[in-house]
Amino acid sequence: MVGVEVGIASVITILILIYAGIHVAVALGLVSFIGVWIYRDSIDIAVSLLTAATHDSIAHAVFANIPLFALMGIVSSEIGLGADVYKVAHQIFRRVQGGLGMATVAANALFASITGSSIASASVFTRIAVPEMLRFGYTRQFSVGVVAGSSVLGMLIPPSSMLIIYAIVAEQSVGHMFIAGFIPGIVLATAFVLGIFVMTRLTPQFIGGATDPAQDASEPLMPARDIVKLLLPVAFLVILVLGGIYSGWFSPEEAGAAGSAGALAIGIFKRRLTWQGFWRVLVETGHITASILFLIIAASMYSRMLGVAALPTLFSDWLTGMDLGMAGLMVIYVILMVVLGTIIETASIILIVVPLFLGSVEALGGDLVWFGIVTVIGAEIGLLTPPLGISCFTIKSTIKDSSITLSHIFQGAFPFAAIMLLVLILIIVFPWLSLGLL
Repeated sequence: MVGVEVGIASVITILILIYAGIHVAVALGLVSFIGVWIYRDSIDIAVSLLTAATHDSIAHAVFANIPLFALMGIVSSEIGLGADVYKVAHQIFRRVQGGLGMATVAANALFASITGSSIASASVFTRIAVPEMLRFGYTRQFSVGVVAGSSVLGMLIPPSSMLIIYAIVAEQSVGHMFIAGFIPGIVLATAFVLGIFVMTRLTPQFIGGATDPAQDASEPLMPARDIVKLLLPVAFLVILVLGGIYSGWFSPEEAGAAGSAGALAIGIFKRRLTWQGFWRVLVETGHITASILFLIIAASMYSRMLGVAALPTLFSDWLTGMDLGMAGLMVIYVILMVVLGTIIETASIILIVVPLFLGSVEALGGDLVWFGIVTVIGAEIGLLTPPLGISCFTIKSTIKDSSITLSHIFQGAFPFAAIMLLVLILIIVFPWLSLGLL
């Protein structure tokens, strides 16, 4: 078999194995190993590939971002900062029709700036926001849909684990990726809030809730002192981490360490972090870190195997030769990302697909930092769409209400997936939205 045949066969085989239920990292590693073995007709070369990929994939300091930011996010969730943020957002939006949905979006956006995980956001706000919205008469579809939709902000607003993974794959600066994700994250959060406002006017039966916004104000307003008290720890972490990165005081790795230490200090100071909770945090951080690094090692093998087969170069030449232009390439890419996002989680999509398109994007003059933002948003749309819809399944596994089905969750998440697609098109048309702060 020639290189291109091995490369194409490997991509098809990986997708078949994933559909069959094989773990993505196992599928990537196994196919890469066998692919090099077949192409070079030497098991020794395949073993050398495995060894080099394992060492090189985790030897650099940039990989310290993964456990450090994971630790900060899990500690923040454990000590209840998500609930604190939601209480404040509830106070701000309570007198607006659809206000609890807007409060959930605002709280998720702020919580995303200290967690970087859509799964963590979905889990936290399912417990906090959904019962509250149901209590005020919002429909089941909207109550769970707004949580699913706004949870994806955790993958875009820095510090985001997906932006870190993309930076590693595309060999871009993690700090630049964080800066580039800030404006698109705010734009997406704002679009969600505006979308809820429009839905309350056009499809009030889908939203539900109090017909008179004053009904949501039956409880007394929270004193300003209490609001400041709740927001101060979150503001401290945001300023410490993002302010440190944007000002140049910290490298991303140092910011992750400072944020983790700050979150632990807040938990101890507020007496919310028990020894049992601290152990849970460490175990979950270890699980997340091991899972992501295993994926990265396998993806490194896969990239090297594709390089041996010269598939990225051939694929790039083929796309360039089709004379699609950047617009045509983005149409194909976005469709591919959304389709794959319905069956594979975001990290795996980035690790599998991005290496194939990097050469074409560069050849057409595209900026790889901008391309990373497009990639993350495109893949995140798949988190809200069937058949997989990881955020939707996370909500279903977290919620205790048996009357809420997966169908309710997917129906509720659909408008937010549509809004994400519109924002993605906006960022593709206006790249300065992601590059303006660089």
